[in-house]
Amino acid sequence: MHENKTPRSPTPNDIRLRKVLDDTLAAPHWPEGFAMRVFEHRDAQALHALLAEVFDDGADGPFEEWWPRIAGDAEFDPSLCFLAIDGKGLLAGAALCWTSGFVKDLAVHPEARRLGLGEALMRHVFWTFRERGADHVDLKTNTVENTAAFRLYERLGMIPVGWEG
Repeated sequence: MHENKTPRSPTPNDIRLRKVLDDTLAAPHWPEGFAMRVFEHRDAQALHALLAEVFDDGADGPFEEWWPRIAGDAEFDPSLCFLAIDGKGLLAGAALCWTSGFVKDLAVHPEARRLGLGEALMRHVFWTFRERGADHVDLKTNTVENTAAFRLYERLGMIPVGWEG
């Protein structure tokens, strides 16, 4: 049986944040020229490339190792991987979520930042999980190495919780 887990052990300045999914949720607003769609198998390589570029830490390894690990995870559901596509049909951002209500990865391409894609993706995640009956959504971030994301999560009303969830 698959347990709700944090993907990697916490490091200094890592924090687990939670959004309570109540009736005050705002709907996502997609920036002009962008659309959201759900992941399809053909998107796997583009998603891996985006994650590798955004996180640039090599932790996911090459595609040939990453994809079987993701696709084979008991918490992977393609309908919980949301893609922001630009006007040229290119992947500009993504939110990869586990079925337990955990945002594994949120990534926005550097050229598409500061447009509201991250916020729209997160708001879509919140709405989707609330529709599925979830009480909350969690994620892990680093308050020092990822200050822009941390500020976004704070603006979205996410609050710190313990690692055990």
